[in-house]
Amino acid sequence: MFRVADRGELFNLSVSGVETGPTMVNIRTLDPQSSPSAAFGSQLRSSREAHGWSQDQLAERMEYSGTYVSAVETARKSPTLKFAKSADAALGTGQTLELMWWGVKRSALPGFPEHAAQETRATKIRIFEPTIIPGLLQTREYAAAHATANVQRGAITREQADERLRFLATRQRLHLRTSPPFIHAVIDESAIRRRIGGSEVTAAQLDHLVAMAAQPHVILQITPFSLHEPIPFGAFVTLLTFPDRSVAGYTESADRGFVIRETTTVADWERAYDRLQADALPRTESLALIRKAREELT
Repeated sequence: MFRVADRGELFNLSVSGVETGPTMVNIRTLDPQSSPSAAFGSQLRSSREAHGWSQDQLAERMEYSGTYVSAVETARKSPTLKFAKSADAALGTGQTLELMWWGVKRSALPGFPEHAAQETRATKIRIFEPTIIPGLLQTREYAAAHATANVQRGAITREQADERLRFLATRQRLHLRTSPPFIHAVIDESAIRRRIGGSEVTAAQLDHLVAMAAQPHVILQITPFSLHEPIPFGAFVTLLTFPDRSVAGYTESADRGFVIRETTTVADWERAYDRLQADALPRTESLALIRKAREELT
């Protein structure tokens, strides 16, 4: 048994092997932080148990075998994309498991799969991005140019770049929901000035930012070069607020992502984000600066 945070709460979790009615055999403890596959298996099991279903009952709804469900829950087998989508449909978990499946493929950045899955459940997403346009607001061409640059540097393979683009497209579907999460993005001026993919791609990206800012669920602010106060964050930061009003943070280093739930740290981040919002340009002035940067490209 161990403690794992999910849906903003802490609960006890143990992972078993095959279930036969009320009896469980082949008990196996699984640490969801040990690998993306383990995180996927833990999420699958907790979602299934929330319905009160056995592995066989879930398998029947998914048209898979109970043995296969057990193998995925204990990370003895990796899920397929078809399996993840089928599980989401059966469990009513939106795109949670599908996004976690992409996380299994993107195992080079531990921590991100868990964050992406939580993103689907958030009612509010607050973002600070100091260097590039946030992923949820990127055009495909901009994202592709950024991924290609990583390929050319040898940081990732072409196959990984293509997977990241498909993964991003899946994440961006949240904009199409009937009730999408409220998104407040504070972006440093350097991100809108940097010509990723050349002038054409950057111009289209800035046009897309202005269009997204017109959506009722999106607010954009820019921290300008003229800001004299030091920015409270030195790296990319996201704060996710869930329906129960709990909040989780996320940030990244060069080689891994970190989901932050520790109450004091999250509260510090929220206060820092409030200050960041106050120091950034107001919405109207931010859009004017984006349009000015767009005009200067041509």
